[in-house]
Amino acid sequence: MSTTAIPFLDLKASNAQYREQLLRACERVIDSGWYVLGREVQAFEQAFAEYCGVKHAIGVSNGLDALHLILRAMDIGAGDEVIVPSNTYIATWLAVTQAGATPVPVEPDDSYNLDPSRIEAAITPRTKAIIAVHLYGQPADMVAIMALAERHGLKVIEDAAQAHGALDAGRRTGGLGHAAGFSFYPGKNLGALGDGGAVTTNDDALAERVRMLANYGSRVKYQHEQQGYNCRLDEMQAALLAVKLPHLDADIAHRRQIADFYQHELAGLPLVLPKVRAGAEPVWHLFVVQSERRDALQQALATAGIGTLIHYPVPPHRQGAYAELNLPEGSLPVAEAIHRQVLSLPMGPTLTLEHAAVVVQACRDFFAKG
Repeated sequence: MSTTAIPFLDLKASNAQYREQLLRACERVIDSGWYVLGREVQAFEQAFAEYCGVKHAIGVSNGLDALHLILRAMDIGAGDEVIVPSNTYIATWLAVTQAGATPVPVEPDDSYNLDPSRIEAAITPRTKAIIAVHLYGQPADMVAIMALAERHGLKVIEDAAQAHGALDAGRRTGGLGHAAGFSFYPGKNLGALGDGGAVTTNDDALAERVRMLANYGSRVKYQHEQQGYNCRLDEMQAALLAVKLPHLDADIAHRRQIADFYQHELAGLPLVLPKVRAGAEPVWHLFVVQSERRDALQQALATAGIGTLIHYPVPPHRQGAYAELNLPEGSLPVAEAIHRQVLSLPMGPTLTLEHAAVVVQACRDFFAKG
């Protein structure tokens, strides 16, 4: 058994890099006496919009709320259908059902993302939008998806919760569709020290409506135009995110170095390694492999002191939450096969190449034993 403990993601070490800046940001917020919808949120929204290359960023409470608010702002609800990936975290689907619409799953291609060639067959007269998830940090094929959506008059929403800074055809996620939802959950590439999220868009009217809906349906205090929500990003998290945003590209560069090492050093093993689509520049939120012996491999790595996770063990259509859709086992075989075999290896901004080499050697040792 190895004495080396390699966590899946070391958030404590990641945040320690910016400890003094984070503490100063906390003090600034505390001393300001203003804790909701103030200067910190405004400053972060402007900086994040500039980073994504869009006109608007609206800070919200989390990634799920970001997607839900976009759907509500687009007037998508009861009686409508929204195309979603079969292979995603359940929050993508939850946003659709919370809006009152019906999720219509479409299988992925070999990049794990929504397969544009399968979308058209799922479109009906009730289809109003497509949610394209940039899963594991690799952007979906937005050029193809946008072209398809334009032909059918559909809105396209990016679920960019795992893809801050990723590029498709040279453009950053967040500005590739009609609107995008981001998560700043602590484990994300740009993570808060609590929950948080954002909506990005170039649509002025949509941005204004999202901002209103997130703030009790109000533009002017105590005047409520619609039945809105309380989905605001707070000043403290905005201040902390503003500290970390300038370091995001350096963190991405490090993740790419680790991913390149894994790709090279794991080649030849009986693993399905990530396939990067031409024109895509992933940010490697996760480095996901597939193995027919996934559970045994995970146990062997755990015995060696190496942390891994499964993203995700059960696809949304097989969860009890969506039993009402009557999608039995075998109805979405590509997603089901993926979820039986995927394993996420350690990845993060403080993971060293030396530790990545230990992970590789543990994988080699496992397969060498047959």
